[in-house]
Amino acid sequence: MPDDVEFLTKPQIAVTLIDRALSNGIVVKAWTFDEFYGANGEFLNALEVRGQAFVGEVPSIFHGWVQKPPVTSQPLKKRKKKPNGKRNRRRRAGLRVKAGHPVSQVRNLAKYSPVFQKQSWQKYLIKGTQKGPEVWAIKWAVFWRKNELGLPGRRHILIVARNVLTGEVKYFISNRVPGAKGISLRWILRVAFGRWSVESVFREAKDELGLDHYEVRGWRCVHRHFFLTQLSQLFCARTRQALAPDSNPEEIRLTFEQVRSAMNTWLQAADLKPPARKAHYEKELRKQHYHQQRNRRARVSHTKTRRQQLADLGINPDKIKSCLVHETS
Repeated sequence: MPDDVEFLTKPQIAVTLIDRALSNGIVVKAWTFDEFYGANGEFLNALEVRGQAFVGEVPSIFHGWVQKPPVTSQPLKKRKKKPNGKRNRRRRAGLRVKAGHPVSQVRNLAKYSPVFQKQSWQKYLIKGTQKGPEVWAIKWAVFWRKNELGLPGRRHILIVARNVLTGEVKYFISNRVPGAKGISLRWILRVAFGRWSVESVFREAKDELGLDHYEVRGWRCVHRHFFLTQLSQLFCARTRQALAPDSNPEEIRLTFEQVRSAMNTWLQAADLKPPARKAHYEKELRKQHYHQQRNRRARVSHTKTRRQQLADLGINPDKIKSCLVHETS
């Protein structure tokens, strides 16, 4: 890296990219991110300063309050001397949270706070996957996160989500509150759990197109590799969409991997004689047909197993609240 380039952390790079997107006229309804960015108070502040909505995952040790604590400017009283003759340190003058209103970790709020204890878990169908419906139990409350001065910031919400099958627990915060300006809890959950599609894009680019398989030096070469990979991914995605639309769920769908494999076969056989080219195409078609049939059987089997597991818990995914895109908010 050149010496005159300023070092930036990942959250600072993210803010730079957000500013670039906004300056180019891109309108984002809500940003979402994992707990690495959610734990960074400066990153959250930057989004709020720019008036951006967000729904992000935070670590279990994230701090805040579910009831807004009173703030005072009165200094703490002087404490008695310790046995060694030294006084305890006093906090510097300025605003502070009044005594008796300690800040808590979100995992402790979810477990011990009366606000959450009085709630019952609300089950939501979060998404439909190749392995069947995914159901999470949800609790939420108004939340004030602790800022860098130890004071409560503006009003947020804290969502506690628990996977009904695995028991996995996630914590999300959002600066949009259900019921305000047409915001619904279903919409917030849809954004919170929508990050998996972005992660799948990176997985496809790495596994199928070699996004992380570069052996070059210098930023210019790395950028060229990234651009070529992204262009290839866009081409494969558009081809898949054109050949196998998702409008008919019962139709055999092409996967991104199958499109990539078919394109490789076409490129490898382009210079061969017609008989050899035909042999390559027929071999690829047989392989594609095999994988499509296998994927269909696996999808049916996994879905049947998942639905039975939910039924054993007394959950019918067709009868609970849904966050699927076709559902109304």
